[in-house]
Amino acid sequence: MLELVQEEEALINIKGAVPEEATLRQAKLDGFSDRYLSKLLEVPEEDIRNARYSYNIREAWEGVHVSGTQDAAYYYSTYHLSEDKSPSSDKKKIMILGGGPNRIGQGIEFDYCCVHAALALKKMGFESIIVNCNPETVSTDYDTSDKLYFEPLTLEDVLAIHDKEKPLGVIAQFGGQTPLNLAADLKKNGVNILGTTPETIDLAEDRDHFRAMMDRLGIPMPEAGMAVTVDDALAIANKIGYPVMVRPSYVLGGRGMEVVHDDEMMRVYMNAAVGVTPDRPILIDRFLHHATECEADAIADGKNCFVPAVMEHIELAGVHSGDSACILPSKNLTEKQIATIKDYTKKIAIEMNVRGLMNMQYAIEDDVVYVLEANPRASRTVPLVSKVCAINMVKVATEIMTSEITGKPSPVSELKDRTINHYGVKEAVFPFNMFQEVDPVLGPEMRSTGEVLGISSDFGEAYFKAQEATQTRLPSEGNVLLSVCDRDKDELIDIAKAFDELGFHILATGKSYEMIKEAGIDAELVKKLYEGRPNITDKITNGEIQLIINTPAGKTSVHNDSYIRKEAIRHRVPYITTMAAAKASAEGIKAYKANPNFPVKSLQDHHKDII
Repeated sequence: MLELVQEEEALINIKGAVPEEATLRQAKLDGFSDRYLSKLLEVPEEDIRNARYSYNIREAWEGVHVSGTQDAAYYYSTYHLSEDKSPSSDKKKIMILGGGPNRIGQGIEFDYCCVHAALALKKMGFESIIVNCNPETVSTDYDTSDKLYFEPLTLEDVLAIHDKEKPLGVIAQFGGQTPLNLAADLKKNGVNILGTTPETIDLAEDRDHFRAMMDRLGIPMPEAGMAVTVDDALAIANKIGYPVMVRPSYVLGGRGMEVVHDDEMMRVYMNAAVGVTPDRPILIDRFLHHATECEADAIADGKNCFVPAVMEHIELAGVHSGDSACILPSKNLTEKQIATIKDYTKKIAIEMNVRGLMNMQYAIEDDVVYVLEANPRASRTVPLVSKVCAINMVKVATEIMTSEITGKPSPVSELKDRTINHYGVKEAVFPFNMFQEVDPVLGPEMRSTGEVLGISSDFGEAYFKAQEATQTRLPSEGNVLLSVCDRDKDELIDIAKAFDELGFHILATGKSYEMIKEAGIDAELVKKLYEGRPNITDKITNGEIQLIINTPAGKTSVHNDSYIRKEAIRHRVPYITTMAAAKASAEGIKAYKANPNFPVKSLQDHHKDII
């Protein structure tokens, strides 16, 4: 460690210039990446790479044999080999960039896309090469692709593999944000990026350009702006009107996204924001009140676009799309709203010349469909849409991307709308049981670590199955606690009525109790923690509460009732923090009580029912 620190200090002493051959060679042998050397020496990464090539300092690969196979191997790079030990064929090759390490905001759904792309390429006669560095994924199984490079997704490593293998093209849109962040630099270095261009991907992130495009197409967007300084942010927020949604650009899983309610909160947020520059500003959007959020995954070839179905989020706008449960196809949207969403998606895909997959996010407020964002890449919902709608979206997208090479016509124009006679309910899986002191309130920053899918011809049944799959089995009887914030009081009576009709005994706090009693529904008053004993905590500890519906009232009072949700986690009592999820849970319990023995039906049989 000391030697590495000393080497780093010696490099810092010569900053402003690329070191001579011996120094650079030693740095590479000791594991310093081009990017880190660029940071230490304050010179462009490209200069480091060019100097390295001129000194013939290049990485080579050695295979680690997969036991139980004849000749399969994982290939790892090193600067210590004098001779490259990775055989390379003369076949037509396509390279797929994986998602790198799984983390919150980027997970197994991108691996699903990479695997199906590799399988599709094999069928089309290409040699498939996957670059990925996660041992926990299927894309890094020895038999998924023809060749696997177990390497980090960095410009240095990907370019080195590209120079060696010389593929006809590289697919970057199936691995999530990690390979997309490399796409522009790869293209600058002569790499043929297949499918949607890096320029289009950047256009979707540039809110000013994107808004200008939406204005041109006549598609509404919530009022928004981009800020680099605190003063900019305050001016934009006051012009739009609080609350506003703020987030950094180019991030995973809504990292750093927050709903801001006033100037003071905005100052705190902007002062804490890291890496804000004119080319990576903070995005500020009007927060849509009580809006239904929707998503549409599409396949496009630049001229045609197909949307298999529209997904409807169960949670309202403001909860990250990766954390909200969603219904596919939508259940509560009108035919006009669905047609509008499909129409907008097609217009945007064709205008942006999307070639491959695209994910669109919308919000419906007062019957107006607003575009929230466009992601011209694979999304976390692609596996769900593929399974529910019986369409291998990745295979079709791969055929589109390679059509320039194969000369085959795009398959998109042949895809037709079909009637799906079942519901798929996606539910997120959260790690809160592991973090019992963390308040499990959902917001714009993604917290889920996985997702499950429940399918049935009945929505309630599909929802119940999805909850059960997350290890949160909804109770069919017992006591339900209702304690909701003022913002959600309008829907309280409907929820109380639903659970009363299901035979639950209702426990409620303060104003919630008064409203339920006034509506003529039988309920029992329960004390909050600061009101004396026995209180909510005592009842949870004694096993007297089977289900908790508790919605927080934002920043001001989250602390007041967070103990309810934390106690629920500690004692493994199912808890619900949104009114939409409470309604869906009542439907799920109703379906279960009507038929506790849900019929088992295979995915293939569900697919046969699609007309």
